[in-house]
This record gives sequence, C-alpha cells and structure tokens, in this order.
Amino acid sequence: MSKSAQEVTINGRSFTLDADPNMPVLWALRDILGLTGTKFGCGAGLCGACTVHLEGKPIRSCLTSLQQVKGKAITTIEGLNNPQLITKWAEYNVPQCGYCQSGQLMSAAALLMQNARPTSNQIDEAMSGNICRCGTYTRIKAAMMSYSDKESQK
Repeated sequence: MSKSAQEVTINGRSFTLDADPNMPVLWALRDILGLTGTKFGCGAGLCGACTVHLEGKPIRSCLTSLQQVKGKAITTIEGLNNPQLITKWAEYNVPQCGYCQSGQLMSAAALLMQNARPTSNQIDEAMSGNICRCGTYTRIKAAMMSYSDKESQK
C-alpha cells in the first residue's frame, strides 16, 4: 500500500484510494470513484451543493480532506436511503434546474434524521447554508413539513 493510500467508507462500502490525504472528499468522490451526484458549486463551503453526510451529519465535501474522514462513514446522495423524502421532493416540484438538489436533499435528510418534526425556523436554520439559484425555498420547506407530518402519523 502506498504512503498516500487513504481508507474511506462511502455508502457502506470500503475503499482504498491512492490519493493525497489533503484532497477534498468532493474530488475523491467525483474524480476517483465516479460518484457525480455530489456537485461542485463554489469550492468555499458557502453554497451547499457539495453536502454529504459524515457519520450522519451534513458537511461540505469541498472543504473536508480525505485525512479528516479516515475511519468514518460518508453517505452521498447515491447512498441516501430515504425514498419518502425524495417522493415529497417530487410531489412539491422542488427541483428546477436541479443543480443544488443533492446538497439540499442531504441537508434536509440530516435535519429530519435528528428531528422528525422540525419547526419552520429549524428548517430555515438547517437549510440556510444551501443556495438555490432558482429560489425553490418555499417548496423545499413545504416538502419537508409534509414529510414531517407524514412521519408523525406512523
């Protein structure tokens, strides 16, 4: 194994990547593993397009290096297992251009895993770091509130 080999777990699968330990997770996902659902937006952690889960918490993969995730579990949009949330996203016509949607869904899913019935303000706070140039914020919130209502009826 090379000195630059990085052990990572992504979507439940272990990988050994021959990559610089300082490489952002985003580029390892997209360029090495071919998981292109996670998007490059700003490269500065400001837009949320690159959001993935690290141990269930949303992070910006453009700012997080491979060495920071060593031995931890990463979930990307390809590994998100929440068909009910995705159904609500479609039901409320959330996507427009769709570019921000993987990051939006990952942030929404993280909040809903922590709090099945978030308030409107909690949704605003959790989603504030995700920019949508199409302005679908009201539909995102409506989809999340509807999902919360459905989950509480189980």
